[in-house]
Amino acid sequence: MSEHDTDQYRIAEEPFYRPVAEEVELFEAAYSARMPVMLKGPTGCGKSRFVEYMAWRLGRPLVTVACNEDMTAADLVGRYLLDAQGTRWQDGPLTTAARIGAVCYLDEIVEARQDTTVVIHPLTDHRRTLPLEKKGEVVSAHPDFHLVISYNPGYQSLMKDLKPSTKQRFGALDFDHPEPEAEAEILCREAGVDRETADKLVQVGQRGRNLKGHGLDEGISTRLLVYAASLIQGGIDPAAACKMALVRPLTDDPDMRETLDQAVATYF
Repeated sequence: MSEHDTDQYRIAEEPFYRPVAEEVELFEAAYSARMPVMLKGPTGCGKSRFVEYMAWRLGRPLVTVACNEDMTAADLVGRYLLDAQGTRWQDGPLTTAARIGAVCYLDEIVEARQDTTVVIHPLTDHRRTLPLEKKGEVVSAHPDFHLVISYNPGYQSLMKDLKPSTKQRFGALDFDHPEPEAEAEILCREAGVDRETADKLVQVGQRGRNLKGHGLDEGISTRLLVYAASLIQGGIDPAAACKMALVRPLTDDPDMRETLDQAVATYF
């Protein structure tokens, strides 16, 4: 695949990302050492945006895979397809990334079956290879290839966790919801709302996160706050915007909805 063919995987414009600690410098150091990186943190806290930003910053193409429980090894590495000329091999996203020197981002890796995740092992050590057993080829990863995975430890269970043999192949960065000051800045930048509205939304978000484990499986994410801010910026009443973007997606429990609605009413 030529450099021109990689254009579809390149980030054209700088994605907005607000650093919260030393994650940018640590990721760059890991990339320089070609150390695979594991991002751990709750849903909607900025992991995917961070990877987009780092791929842009490093000038590398980005291949993203949303992992799921039905994903097979062939979905990652590739398979033979039938067409009018007979059979032809089609690379999967992991193989494509290894060939072109992309950052390959496997999002929510624990959703994939364990027999699928083991295919990444040869790419995460000194070999940096990917065996295509059905094709009889061993792909040597491009020097710039970098593997990044993410998952949400809050949903971790004995049935859905990475094997220690997989975890120990990665350096890890912990992510969480930004501090209030940073989160308000993100809302202003992403949705265009004024600072007063952003501060109120952040306070609603914090109230919701305090209920995690007390009736809510997951707290209000920064992503949902951006959705609410976007609705408000679009002219929707703030209370209605919060109900639609922050309360209704999180729970169907009437008591919990009432609690969250009251939190919204406190600020709007």
